[in-house]
Amino acid sequence: MTFTITRRLAAAAALAALAHGATASAQAQSAAEFFKGKTVTLNVGFGPGGGYDLNTRMFARHFGKHVPGNPSVIVQNMPGGGSIVAANYIYSAASKDGLVLGVFGASIMLEPLFGNKNVKVEPDKLAWIGNMHSDINSCGIWKGGGEGIKTFDDLLKSKKTIVFGSTSPESETGRFPYFMHNVFKAPVKVINGYKGTKDINLALQNGEVHATCGMYEASVLASYMTEVKSGDLKIVFQSGLDRKVPLFGDAASIGDLLKGEEMRQIGEIVFRPSEITRPIAAPPGTPADRVAALRAAFEATMKDPELLAEGKKIGFDFLPMSGQRIEQLMAGFYKTPAAVVKKSLDMMAEPK
Repeated sequence: MTFTITRRLAAAAALAALAHGATASAQAQSAAEFFKGKTVTLNVGFGPGGGYDLNTRMFARHFGKHVPGNPSVIVQNMPGGGSIVAANYIYSAASKDGLVLGVFGASIMLEPLFGNKNVKVEPDKLAWIGNMHSDINSCGIWKGGGEGIKTFDDLLKSKKTIVFGSTSPESETGRFPYFMHNVFKAPVKVINGYKGTKDINLALQNGEVHATCGMYEASVLASYMTEVKSGDLKIVFQSGLDRKVPLFGDAASIGDLLKGEEMRQIGEIVFRPSEITRPIAAPPGTPADRVAALRAAFEATMKDPELLAEGKKIGFDFLPMSGQRIEQLMAGFYKTPAAVVKKSLDMMAEPK
């Protein structure tokens, strides 16, 4: 009996030693050794052909050469709920080894703050790699909405209900028109459920909807310039709190429309998140050394002359943001006083 117990103890000790050795070996493996010969997947929370998709694919073409070990990089579309599907997947289901990253709307990250149970993400636990571009969102009217609308003031005075196309009530494409209705009494209605910019664009041209928000400068340059130049699409509103986009011309700026300290606070959590326009995140628990390697690769990619030249071909200059800066902004959003959060949510709510 004593001999059997001794043998079992010896076997257990051997297994523990092997497990410890395997763990130590994995920890000792460099980022270059890990990534070499593998594939990094960038999951985009919107359908193909829109601004998120196009920017991510542009980035992906240059990212791999800056990641240690030079892995292949592919883009996979995962549309749904204004990118909620992709955000939930990255947070809860994606592998935590640095090979699966997500690109989704930063405004989705405030949904837990607003009490939305459908977004099962804690932003402070995500490993933020970086933000490809800090952009300004806009809203535009297709062919005047049949009312000759050319300005935001025209929209407010419209005698006809203007229908906006949207991906989901939680995205900028839904939140912004609701805010216009609830705060400025704009006569608008929102149809949710489109997969992304491309589908909304088709809906505009087919007459299903009259208008849309969620049009960043990058999206306009990539997907709407023909319509803007022809005058079929008129930008009437832009979401910058302290800067304006020349491309949007005389579009009303929310920074000019919001008056008083409390409304400015509300503006920070309603409109500021959209300036984290193309964030990239790794799942919680991704090894710190791989996060550091991916962040360094992100910084190098955003300075890559070939990427910058590719952007300039469509008249686009990247304005990136570090992963550390995203962490700081997210922490600030979640420190917003509860009363301000409540009023903000009411202002973005779908009218009953």
